[in-house]
Amino acid sequence: MAAKQFVLANRTAMEAILRPHGLGGTQWWVLSQLATGDAVRQRDLAGALNVERATASELVLTLVRKGLVEQTPDPGDLRQKLLHLTDAGEQLWASLPDPLERLYDIAFEGTSATDLTTIARVLSAATEQLLATRNERTSL
Repeated sequence: MAAKQFVLANRTAMEAILRPHGLGGTQWWVLSQLATGDAVRQRDLAGALNVERATASELVLTLVRKGLVEQTPDPGDLRQKLLHLTDAGEQLWASLPDPLERLYDIAFEGTSATDLTTIARVLSAATEQLLATRNERTSL
């Protein structure tokens, strides 16, 4: 139950940090992937986000409508689309606070270094186990 409460509180805090910038958490994640400067295939986003392709497409369309992302044909496969930040997207990205850093500061303020090490170890192991289960295509 504590993990669920943490996830929900984390999501709420992230939305609050990004709301003044007109973004949601998932939109921020997509921008972070595009901010590397490398083009990202739109179809790859669905897998990375662990959502259906239609959901990823709607997310991309929202960012395109906001003028933050542009789609171009993939020269290697014209049926596919490559995603890039627009100039407006790059400017917004440069002005955004790092919500993950802010969340970390809020969530773990006053936590000892020993406890932080334990938290990192436990969360890392739990994440690896969940990903291994997902990658095995085992029904959760």
